[in-house]
Amino acid sequence: MGKKGKKEKKGRGAEKTAAKMEKKVSKRSRKEEEDLEALIAHFQTLDAEKTQIVETPCSPPSPRLNASLSAHPDKDELILFGGEYFNGQKTFLYNELYIYNIRKDSWTKVDTPSPPPRRCAHQAVVVPQAGGQLWIFGGEFASPDGEQFYHYKDLWVLHLATKSWEQVKSTGGPSGRSGHRMVAWKRHLILFGGFHESTRDYVYYNDVFAFNLDTLTWSKLCPSGMGPTPRSGCLVSVTPQGSIVIYGGYSKQRVRKDVDRGTQHSDMFLLRPGEGREGKWEWSRVNPAGVKPTPRSGFSVAMAPNHQTLLFGGVRDEEDEESLEGDFFNDLYFYDATRNRWFAAQLKGPKMGKRRRRRGKKAGPAEADEPACGAASVVPLEVVTEVASEDGTVVTIKQVLGDPQPSGRPPPEDEDSPEEASSPMVEPSPRSSAMLAVKHGVLYVYGGMFEAGDRQVTLSDLYCLDLHKMEEWKALVEMDPDTQEWLEEETDSGEDSDQAESGEEDSSEDSSAEDGGEQEHPGAAPSTQFADYLPRTEVHWAKLARDSMGPDAQEQEVLRATQATVKAFSDSSD
Repeated sequence: MGKKGKKEKKGRGAEKTAAKMEKKVSKRSRKEEEDLEALIAHFQTLDAEKTQIVETPCSPPSPRLNASLSAHPDKDELILFGGEYFNGQKTFLYNELYIYNIRKDSWTKVDTPSPPPRRCAHQAVVVPQAGGQLWIFGGEFASPDGEQFYHYKDLWVLHLATKSWEQVKSTGGPSGRSGHRMVAWKRHLILFGGFHESTRDYVYYNDVFAFNLDTLTWSKLCPSGMGPTPRSGCLVSVTPQGSIVIYGGYSKQRVRKDVDRGTQHSDMFLLRPGEGREGKWEWSRVNPAGVKPTPRSGFSVAMAPNHQTLLFGGVRDEEDEESLEGDFFNDLYFYDATRNRWFAAQLKGPKMGKRRRRRGKKAGPAEADEPACGAASVVPLEVVTEVASEDGTVVTIKQVLGDPQPSGRPPPEDEDSPEEASSPMVEPSPRSSAMLAVKHGVLYVYGGMFEAGDRQVTLSDLYCLDLHKMEEWKALVEMDPDTQEWLEEETDSGEDSDQAESGEEDSSEDSSAEDGGEQEHPGAAPSTQFADYLPRTEVHWAKLARDSMGPDAQEQEVLRATQATVKAFSDSSD
């Protein structure tokens, strides 16, 4: 009894602390949200001008992340809603609705009267009743400069039969938040976690709410036992036994003034309905076996065949007080709740004679005379790095890099000839915050983002993988990140002089940033080259990695080159 009492007191203490923090955040963020409410109201006024549903065939949507992609319960369609895009200077939020017809491989934009306000990092759940319904809760809206946030606590339903939106108002629901997770459980929507952030403060949640689809009412669940700590972006799925599994996620806490420490969780919990007790739930800790995912955040989740939960991609952040760097992933893991075991996905590879070739990148003027891509075509490269010391002295470091794949290294097992070696398998690039959906046992991955130096690359590609065959990825919509618009951040004179010393040039795009929120697809009109914004060493390595090695080896080679550069600089200083 003594130990149990201590645990319960500890749990109540954590709840009180969270409640105090939420009150503090709410007070400080009220003014910010009032400012953003005016901007949201402006956009809603524009949306109110639409008086009828208009469906227009269109090209694939513009680049975005933190949107929702859902499979229609009856039709061979995928439903894309919302999301965000950042071009280096400005943040764009969307409330567009797109339908992807799987059989026709075609996109349709659906303009509807009075849709939900623009948002990202919301949650969407499809249920089959009444011809199919798409339920959406929460999410966030960011100011154009990305410095202020408004967190929604509204609930919407899209009636798929009529393609009409309806806001469902019910008291007693979750507070405003984003990064939460929501699943359909019997005739309920179960919601867990998330976070609320203002300019100066933030709070993460581990509360659980249920929305009854019959009575259209919210209720807060109070499970017994020790559950997960507060977090967002976790895996939440329903098991074949009727329980709810929660894995991983991300949270951060303040260690001292203006210094935060992030945590990428890798623990797992089970939320079970109490036996014979209506409305009672209980937490239990789960320790699965098998090949577990490496710690990460920003991963995407979908339900695979055989009631398995699928986890794709994400990023592992390495952060200190001065910088934040991330390793991005494009791997797949399956969690089998029946066996309580993780499995790492292994693709069988394409059948002989049916290999899909990736179309080669069109050579630019400087590359017209270069040999075709492939390990055999790589020639030694001279990498030149200029490093400015504290006294202003510029040190030039030169390195001659040979073939990163020596002739003595055996080719990968799935390569049967030099011709095959020059044609890498198609697969999504490593990314986080991508959108996932599964229909008829086929996994679809859309968009997301990755980082290259100080640049955020937002994607608009679409890939699919047959989860029954597990042979190879297929690219349905391709995208060349090199052509995406990116505007350099405006800097002061001191930073400009630093850039001049390091050999970086300012982009002419800085003076042409848009000043309004009316641009529909800023990422669809590329105006600059990717390489223009990378330091000189990274340009060489990005080209070398693209031409001669797969994505798994790229980060290792970049790390090796960086370490060699640092050592060379250290040796020259001595």
